[in-house]
Amino acid sequence: MRILYLDLDTLRPDHLGCYGYHRNTSPNIDRIASQGVRFENYYTSDAPCLPSRSALYACRFGIHTGVVGHGGTAADPFIQGESRLFRTAASSTAWMSMLRKAGFRTVSISPFAERHSAWWFYTGFNEMINTGKGGLESAEEVTPHALGWIKRNAKQDNWFLQLNLWDPHTPYRAPMEYGEPFENDPPPAWMTEEIIQKHRESYGPHSACEPIHYDEPADYKWPRVPTSIRTHRDWVRWINGYDTGIRYMDDHIGQVLNALADEGVLDDTVIMVSSDHGENLGELNVYGDHQTADHICSRIPMIIRWPGMQSGAVDRAFHYNLDLPPTMAELLGQETPKVWDGKSYAATLRDGTASGHDYLVVSQCAWSCQRAVRFGPWIMIRTYHDGLKEFPPEMLFNVEEDPHETTNLADKHPDIVKYAEGLLHEWQAEMMATSETNVDPLWTVIREGGPLHTRGALDEYCKRLRATGRGHHADKLEKQHGGK
Repeated sequence: MRILYLDLDTLRPDHLGCYGYHRNTSPNIDRIASQGVRFENYYTSDAPCLPSRSALYACRFGIHTGVVGHGGTAADPFIQGESRLFRTAASSTAWMSMLRKAGFRTVSISPFAERHSAWWFYTGFNEMINTGKGGLESAEEVTPHALGWIKRNAKQDNWFLQLNLWDPHTPYRAPMEYGEPFENDPPPAWMTEEIIQKHRESYGPHSACEPIHYDEPADYKWPRVPTSIRTHRDWVRWINGYDTGIRYMDDHIGQVLNALADEGVLDDTVIMVSSDHGENLGELNVYGDHQTADHICSRIPMIIRWPGMQSGAVDRAFHYNLDLPPTMAELLGQETPKVWDGKSYAATLRDGTASGHDYLVVSQCAWSCQRAVRFGPWIMIRTYHDGLKEFPPEMLFNVEEDPHETTNLADKHPDIVKYAEGLLHEWQAEMMATSETNVDPLWTVIREGGPLHTRGALDEYCKRLRATGRGHHADKLEKQHGGK
């Protein structure tokens, strides 16, 4: 058996043709979807990059691994301590370790471990190719490594290849000579001039007034990314940059598929397409990056083409990213480690039997500190640290009717908010009861000064607000966060 895992950073499902997008961003991914199972409600348990892959590769929630942020104590796994032997207990239960036990040669083409100093990521891999630019790689710098590996190894049996492409991640870096494939296509219809002007009256890192973190730089070197969202036209340019990144990446995926076909192994190779998280593209007044525990940032694509199983199918049950390892373990006849938090959906792949969760809890602690509950048509977002953004403590959205989260319904439906709070408390109690440390790392982040990407930035950002005539927002932030 051969398995190709396309790990496509920052890829929103609703910007793929197979998920209903009106632009032709993803013909090669769409072809894979037409031959397999497309999962409609698939979410990362912990966003963004580092917590997400930590949860997936350990098959454990961030509250159990300790990795929920991008810096400070909560960017590293909990230390095992006195019970640690020659190898950590986690090394025998990692996703790749399970695949090794099943007889697979495990290979990673990715800069991820070096990008985040997350050396645990290599656990269980036989071979690691670091593409060397810390996530700023463009597809033409990554694909040759994959093509070379396929030419040398594709005809061997029992390999697993993780191929990590980054083009949808800010800054959108598709070469300018690639052109503007969507300049004549209408953008998504949900964003309006009215919404943009309302966002400009608000504040926050990556908001409409400063989408490049805290500023509006005059010499920004990435031409596909606007340095301010003043009008709808600016937003269209931003969307075009993101969509061009997807299409450019998809073209290179086509090269990889063609290489497998040339080696005569494409038709019997298992292909999985997924991501670590989505990308805020104006939702909740966040332009670029992945800063919230909301529907947009936490929902990810999952497409599995497994020869001999369901084809052209759609599953709408709730799943986590960390449900993938137990699914593969069941299909490969391997034992599932007791510490894994994921739930197998192998039956869905085999015959379409629904096998999801009743509800999901997703987390974010790198840009803000939030947890959210996804249930029925709803997502309820609880904010513990606002990341210097204008977030109320509770937000409620009907994402089936309002997928871009334009209308907060928390005040209108306090009963639903209360029910969601109950689910959140239920989940947290269950997690702490099964924790080896009895430590909730979300509160570690808050005790250490808040999310890494906004930690210590209050004074700097308040100066920016006052310099741009928005001193009343600076006064509000200082009052909330104990500043001047």
